[in-house]
Amino acid sequence: METVDASAHYQGVIEDKPSILVVILDTNPFAWATLHDELPLQTALSHILLLLNAHLSFSHGNQVAVIASHTKTASFLYPVPPSSTPTSTPSLPAADPLRDANKYRLFAQIEHTVQTSLRTLLSSTAATTLEGTSETMMSGALSLALAYIHRSTTDLSPTTGATTTASAPRAGDVGSAGPSMTARMLVVSVSGDLANQYVSVMNSIFAAQRLRVPIDICKIAGDTVFLQQASDSTGGIYMQLQHPRSLLQYLLSCFISDPATRRHLIPPSQINVDFRAACFCHKRVVDIGFVCSICLSIFCSPPKGAICTTCSNKLDVTALGNYGGKPAVVLMKKKKIKKGKKGLSEGGSPVCA
Repeated sequence: METVDASAHYQGVIEDKPSILVVILDTNPFAWATLHDELPLQTALSHILLLLNAHLSFSHGNQVAVIASHTKTASFLYPVPPSSTPTSTPSLPAADPLRDANKYRLFAQIEHTVQTSLRTLLSSTAATTLEGTSETMMSGALSLALAYIHRSTTDLSPTTGATTTASAPRAGDVGSAGPSMTARMLVVSVSGDLANQYVSVMNSIFAAQRLRVPIDICKIAGDTVFLQQASDSTGGIYMQLQHPRSLLQYLLSCFISDPATRRHLIPPSQINVDFRAACFCHKRVVDIGFVCSICLSIFCSPPKGAICTTCSNKLDVTALGNYGGKPAVVLMKKKKIKKGKKGLSEGGSPVCA
């Protein structure tokens, strides 16, 4: 029996790295108001909480974080910073003991903290602060997520500052010296374009690419160019939902796998990626732009006086020639049409000469 023992095939123990999932939830009231009949915010939040519970169920070392991308601010919904911890205990109310007994304590704490923090955020948002704006602070949420991932992986890494000869890094491995866990971000977006935050969003994308942190995009409504570039540059998944009511099915089928598992799967991929940029002068997405050779600022047209508004560098516009000018209109000469002379033959029938 020892010759057929299956344990002989296992010569070593394969240690799975823990994974951290940071969910960035777009809480723009304007966008969610248009989706209220199809997918209310409370329903979407319950689906996201199920995704977090499934992620935590895979390993005891897995971690989660939820960040709200509001209209003019970005804040943590879970874990709550110590300075803004609510006075009440993070556990569920004692008025419903059956719910406490039938739910894993960590799941209950995360659900209660996220719902309480979101309720506090929405109640503290005054109507005057929502006037004249329909955007979301996505750049601040991405920066908070990157900072949280870097701090979490640095605290848990046993080889911080050491030099190792490990294998080549892969997507999702954070840190350059012996990464101790994988990390990824999931952005649930409902807002439109982010042209006003082009520079800060692109800086966050480059930082995530440097840390090898994939950015997954779950686009429920609207369309934005730069989130497509974020998922494509970092090796994440971009998906535009055709049926927002089936959000839970999309989350558990496409976004549940961590970067280590995706190496053995065929995740959804983008066919066409829009790589257009936004100009620095009018914050518009342009097809053709003019780039400063010093600071790489992008303009939709040459700036006034040929001086860069960012670095005050004198731009050389002589090579452009008459680019952008009105084309010269050349009138064509009219051709004279020769008319045939009509005559009469001997029989009296008309003939043309």
